[in-house]
Amino acid sequence: MSTSMETVVKTDAGKVEGYQQRGLCVFKGIPFAAPPVGKRRWLPPASVEPWDGVRPAQSSATIAPQNIAEGGLLNLDQRPEAEPQNEDCLYLNVWTPALDDARRPVLFWIHGGGFTGGSGSSVAYKGSRLSARGDVVVVTTNYRLGALGFLNLNELTGGKIPATGNEGLLDQVAALEWVHRNIASFGGDPDNVTIFGESAGGMSVGCQLAVPQSKGLFRRAILQSGATSTARPLDKAALVAEQFLEILDVKPGDVDALRSLPVERLMAAQLELTPRLQRSGMTGGLALQPVIDGSTLRALPIDAVRGGSTRGIPVIVGSNLDEWKMFIIRDQELQKIDEAELLKRVQVILPGHNAEAMVQTYREALARRGAPTTPAEIFTAIRTDQSFRMPAVRLAEAQYSQGQVAYNYIFTWPSPMLDGALGAHHALELGFVFGNYGEGWGGSGPVADALSRNMQDAWLAFARNGDPSCESIGSWPPYDDRRATMIIGKDCCVEEAPYDEERRAWESVADGTMGV
Repeated sequence: MSTSMETVVKTDAGKVEGYQQRGLCVFKGIPFAAPPVGKRRWLPPASVEPWDGVRPAQSSATIAPQNIAEGGLLNLDQRPEAEPQNEDCLYLNVWTPALDDARRPVLFWIHGGGFTGGSGSSVAYKGSRLSARGDVVVVTTNYRLGALGFLNLNELTGGKIPATGNEGLLDQVAALEWVHRNIASFGGDPDNVTIFGESAGGMSVGCQLAVPQSKGLFRRAILQSGATSTARPLDKAALVAEQFLEILDVKPGDVDALRSLPVERLMAAQLELTPRLQRSGMTGGLALQPVIDGSTLRALPIDAVRGGSTRGIPVIVGSNLDEWKMFIIRDQELQKIDEAELLKRVQVILPGHNAEAMVQTYREALARRGAPTTPAEIFTAIRTDQSFRMPAVRLAEAQYSQGQVAYNYIFTWPSPMLDGALGAHHALELGFVFGNYGEGWGGSGPVADALSRNMQDAWLAFARNGDPSCESIGSWPPYDDRRATMIIGKDCCVEEAPYDEERRAWESVADGTMGV
């Protein structure tokens, strides 16, 4: 690592000094909003206070408070235990080939982690390889998580704490606003920003497609294993908040007590929240998630897309073939379910629908492909499609119906971990997109290298001109009534209507039953 005056950049709040590494200029821990601490807890992000002199930007800043168990559940790449945590967490990182006026495309990353874990400074999201390969600027950001970012307290406190449950989304908007104001000084083009994210990050991207405050701040969007079907109705969000305060043993009207609670108590309460909600039948998915509050989110994001919110914004959206295998491998009870328990579990996630017909459809489809048809494998396939593939398909369909452009994919590369038992599991594609894949997790060798080049070049082509077709991956047609889908794996090829028998089984299932 080396520093020089060449890595000093003047932002609208003051000068920052990064460092040079392997031909890139790197900046870490740049504040994009005021610390949301003290009386600013649960308030929208505020402007950062300007500083004098030159602020060092050579190491990652503190990340949002989180429980390791929660952050690690949805992303094997996360290492929250290695990163210091603090409510003062609103920082971003920049990788750029040069500090000039070249106005390069900007790729703005929103991390995953179930809205309760992760950070923009995770080693998995190191932007150097992507930046260097595509001559682009890469930005990764933190945002408030869990109860500090996605807890609706406005209803319970009568507005005394005006938290809508979308403070985390508003943090993302604030980071995008910082990019719009400052990225030209880092060699980027503020008018050519592509937002992309995975899991809760993909769902965040899906929400930003519907958030009025982010309009005009990005030009394109990539949604990996998360789309536009995850957001909670306001009345249910208020019930979640009520349960959370009961765990804390704090009355809704005691605003001072809420604001002064140690963050450790909030994190401990989060660990109790999910099982409490599951026992009460309130939710089987993410306990804390964005809220349809009527302001930041006025509707379920997929409905906003159908109403025209993405006009002029092309998207790439897709999922991994075996998303849910990463979760089932940790659930010994689920691995041993019998036919009766399979039917019971499907009835729980699909209330009011014919669970027997859904199970039979998947049993027959898996058998025809030569895949295992144990109850655990069938449930894994159903949950994968419910949580990830069908929300992606619904977004692609919505784009096409509105005369907008979507490119759909299914990632099929199997992980070598656990002798291949995880298949193309949740989050596996991350290493190939960023070029940070490893032998034990993603694989290695010439075929893995080619896969990473294919994904990076497609993502980079899309960031440049809105079309992922390129020499590496080949022609990638937009989604239409033929349902063209890029299969991304050992070989990359376009198939029309892959896994269509399963897709048709979901046609009568409402959007609100999709997602996690």
